[in-house]
This record gives sequence, structure tokens and C-alpha cells, in this order.
Amino acid sequence: MEVRDLEFSYGDLPVVNGVSFSTSEEEIVSVLGPNGVGKTTLLRCICGLCRPSNGKVSIDGRDVSGMTRRELARLVAYVPQKIPPSRATVFDTALIGRVPHMEWGATRRDLEITSSVLESLGLSDIALKYTDEISGGELQKTHIARAIVQEPSILILDEPTNNLDIANQHAAMHTILDAMRSRGVCTIMTMHDINLAVHYSDRMMFVKGGRITAFGGREVVNEALIRTVYGMESDVIVHNGMPFVIPHPESPGVLVHRHGGRAHEHVRDISLVRGEGKGPEGNT
Repeated sequence: MEVRDLEFSYGDLPVVNGVSFSTSEEEIVSVLGPNGVGKTTLLRCICGLCRPSNGKVSIDGRDVSGMTRRELARLVAYVPQKIPPSRATVFDTALIGRVPHMEWGATRRDLEITSSVLESLGLSDIALKYTDEISGGELQKTHIARAIVQEPSILILDEPTNNLDIANQHAAMHTILDAMRSRGVCTIMTMHDINLAVHYSDRMMFVKGGRITAFGGREVVNEALIRTVYGMESDVIVHNGMPFVIPHPESPGVLVHRHGGRAHEHVRDISLVRGEGKGPEGNT
């Protein structure tokens, strides 16, 4: 995929400002930055859900703006950060991912693909449960299953570990990325947890003010970048060959409470660890 000079505004407010980058097959790219810098809007422009005022998105040399919804859905699958549950079963929700490939109805292959993906994500046991009866983490995995069932060339995930505890975050990331790499799929995902992104990404894109501040592998993560993008001081240490970001207690986003002479740090800037933000289209 190639993105060139992409721009998008909500009224007079520019949100995506001259963004250009390219990706390759099987590559995993994480988009990081504080709340409200245009991460989700960038994903929505790539998916065709937002029409950019300038620039273009190309997949295999084809401009997505000239594609029909059905054509684009065969190439790109998108999982937003929040999807409300419905009175549909987990199986039927995942099966919806086959719609771009269907002609008259679900075929045996559609059913087999759906069953296989649900099994790979550990959802087989709840396949016949309604999505308004399952947990938030299970619902998130169900919609990721729907995207994988879609058999896209590019998978776009907005905070894929949202609603998951730390153990399930890593379990979900392993499952998602194994499924994507086995199918040769490029994955682009927004993340708030830098350290989680470092662990699972081939490259990371740091965004501020609607522009790309840095784009590259683990080597781009350093104290100066964190200060520039997030406005806070930190230490970046290397553990098992990977950078690990530790915010300073005195940074603006960190509160330090003292109880009985002992300091307890609480990171208030959730963009470094976990968090959600609201914009005109949800989490911008």
C-alpha cells in the first residue's frame, strides 16, 4: 500500500496533514501518538470511510478512490475501536466478513473459513452465543475474527487490544499476527502502549499534529522522540534487544503520591500506557 500527501479536515480543523508512507506484504505497522492527533482518522481515510481533501491511497497500484465498496472490502478489513454488541451470534457476526465474497449466499467454503478462524482465536466454544451475552474482550476478538474471515490484503485495527487484560493482550496479538503472517497480510494498527507496539511491530509511525514525526523500526524510539511527540521526559532502556519506555515521575503526565514515605507513580498520560480519546469521529 502507498499513501501520498494525504490531507483531511473536520471543517476548518486539519487532522491529517500531508501524510505519506508505504507498506509491504506481511509488514506490521503501529501508529502511535497522543490522543487527538489524527490516528483513527488516518485509518478511516485508508479504509475509504473518510474522503481526504488531498492525496491518495493506492493498493497494488490502484487508487482506492476509484474502487467500489465491494472491491475495497475484498482488499481492506477494518476493525474500529468500539463496536456495540448486537442480537447476533458470534458465528454469524464473524460470517459477515464473507459478504464481499458472496454471490447468492454463504457457501460451504464460507462456513469452513469462519469456523477455522473462530477456532484459531479460541472462540469456538462461544460460537453460538449472542454477542450481547459475551465479555468486551470476547466481543473485540469476534470482530477481529470477522476481519480475518474477510481475507483482506490489508488489515486495519484501531486499538486491537482494547478491553483486554495484559495476558489477553499478548495472546490476542500473537494470534492476530500469526494469522496475518500466515496469509501474507499487511497489518496497520493504532496503539497507545508504546512498549506493546515495540514488541509486535516491524515499524512504528509516531504522529503529532496530523504529521508523521518518525517512522521506522525500534531504532527510532528514544528519549528525544518521546519528548517531542508526548511532551514528557522518559528513560528508554534496552531489554532483550528491545527499547522499553519508562516515564519520569516528575513528567507532566505522571502523578506521584506518597503514602507512608513511599512514592507511588501513576501515569496520567494514558497515551503512553493505555487510553482512549474522543474526537469528531470517536478516537482521532
